[in-house]
Amino acid sequence: MAGYRIDRIAEDIKREIISIMNEVKDPRVQGRLLTAVRVEVTNDLSYAKVYISDMQGIEGAKVAVKGLASAAGYIRRELGKNLHIRKVPELTFIADDSIEHGMEIIEKLKDITGGNSDAH
Repeated sequence: MAGYRIDRIAEDIKREIISIMNEVKDPRVQGRLLTAVRVEVTNDLSYAKVYISDMQGIEGAKVAVKGLASAAGYIRRELGKNLHIRKVPELTFIADDSIEHGMEIIEKLKDITGGNSDAH
C-alpha cells in the first residue's frame, strides 16, 4: 500500500515539475523542449531524482539540468504550494537521453518498414 502512495506522489511531482519548468526564467531552461521523463522518490519523501530529457539531445538536457539545479529552491516552493504535501523532497536533476533514444528507434523502425507508416 505504501508503494502505491509513493508512486502516486512521484507522478504528481513529475506532472507539476513539467508545468513549473515553463515558468522558470533561467536562460538555460527557457525556450527548450524539456520534459521530466521519470521521478524516483525515496520512501520517506526526503529526496527525489528527476530525470530530464531534451528533444535536442543529451547535451541540451545537461545544460537545462544546470539551470534547473540553480532554480531548485523555486521549484520546491512551487511544488509545496501546488501539491499540499507536508514534506517536499529535495530535488536532484539528472540529464536523460530517453527521448533522443526513442527517436532513433522510430527512425530505425521506419527504415525497416521502408518508411511506410500505415504498415501494421
